Amino acid sequence: MTLNLHHPLNDHPTPHGSVLVVDDHASARNSVADVLRCVGYHADACASGAEALRALAVGSYQVVVTDLQMPGMSGLELIREIERLRLGVQVLMVTAHASVTTAVEAMRHGAFDYLEKPFDATQLEDAVGRAMDRASISGAGENASLSPMMIGESRVMRSLRERLRRIAASDETVLICGESGVGKELIAQSIHAASRRATGPMVSLNCPVLSRELTESELFGHRRGAFTGADADRVGRFESAEGGSLLLDEITEIDMGLQAKLLRVLQERTFERVGSSESQRVDVRVMATTNRDLTEEIAAGRFREDLYYRLAVVPLVAPPLREREGDVSLLADHFLSQAAERLGRPAIGLADDARTMLEQYQWPGNVRELHNLVTRACVLAEGDEITAALVRPWLHAGSLPQEQADAGDALPVGMSLAEIERRMILATLEKFDGHRAKAAEALGIGVRTLSGKLRTYGVAPREKDFSRAA
Repeated sequence: MTLNLHHPLNDHPTPHGSVLVVDDHASARNSVADVLRCVGYHADACASGAEALRALAVGSYQVVVTDLQMPGMSGLELIREIERLRLGVQVLMVTAHASVTTAVEAMRHGAFDYLEKPFDATQLEDAVGRAMDRASISGAGENASLSPMMIGESRVMRSLRERLRRIAASDETVLICGESGVGKELIAQSIHAASRRATGPMVSLNCPVLSRELTESELFGHRRGAFTGADADRVGRFESAEGGSLLLDEITEIDMGLQAKLLRVLQERTFERVGSSESQRVDVRVMATTNRDLTEEIAAGRFREDLYYRLAVVPLVAPPLREREGDVSLLADHFLSQAAERLGRPAIGLADDARTMLEQYQWPGNVRELHNLVTRACVLAEGDEITAALVRPWLHAGSLPQEQADAGDALPVGMSLAEIERRMILATLEKFDGHRAKAAEALGIGVRTLSGKLRTYGVAPREKDFSRAA
């Protein structure tokens, strides 16, 4: 397996969960496991499908990353056995031999997605992160339609949950709008999990990360020789999602020319792979998300008005956290309980002053920001309570009431944001005795992002830092 470890990792919320890596090549499975450990996952490795089934029988894993071509039990046979045993894990198939037949069959037997070799660390982290999100919903049993992002008893959340139940009962296209961090993707996954398509695949495409050419291939697939580098047939996301749901995350980032092709698929439910003139019918429920004002995008000529109306058959607005009165405490307690259990530390609570501060804060980063902050506080708190003094430096003063902002003037007035960041990073690194993975987890950033910042401060990595990333 070729894995580019020098590709910068994305800054996802602090990851957690357990992953089982299955590959008969020792260097490949160890490389994948090491990358996943560096970004905060617990990762174990197996050399065969049979060994993986034994590990799954005694261990608790949310995601399996398996190679396709293995002696004895192949990756596809492993996926079938996981489905037969109803083990409840999300499976990512890794292959250098992607074909329409194997990819579609893997999806139909429960594979969440597949990675085509060679891939880099960012692609691996993104795919595992999405699979973990799906696992958190699928593992909720009867409450599968309510992900952690949906916790809350505010009026707007009660109304949203009721709308989701009605939307899930239909097959109509859904457009989910909302600010960054409100949980749009998890809302889409909740709709899928509560729908009649729940037994089918839930496939996602993160539109901003790909060029126009790659986005078209990812959506519709391609034939061998369709363009430079197309060495084999490739299945697209529409075909992979057959019988299930397809989520187009941040739809406004799709090129205008490709928007026209997408419109046709939504209207006619047919598409052609890149390099092919053969039309294929598709049975897929499409959902899309955006954090932009689409009326402004249309007026500026960056988004097709006809595509907007085709997507917004059922429009849905995800409320920002600041409008969810009373929900901050419920979410904070939930995330705090999760973090304490994950870190193996005794139960920890919020002091009254911290709870008041969090409830009054405006949360520009929404639920994602709250999740990261609570996790970081749980890592760094020394006692059995998290105080306002601990969390205040991580909050934007402009989003706090004036009296709360004034109470935090222990930071020198006039200090630049860059200097505050530098001091926080170095202090966190010192607390964890130079351990970069732990410091990155506490700060809520990727290990490679942390390393890049330390390089600018002139802090050299230790030898064991290199060994962890190798």
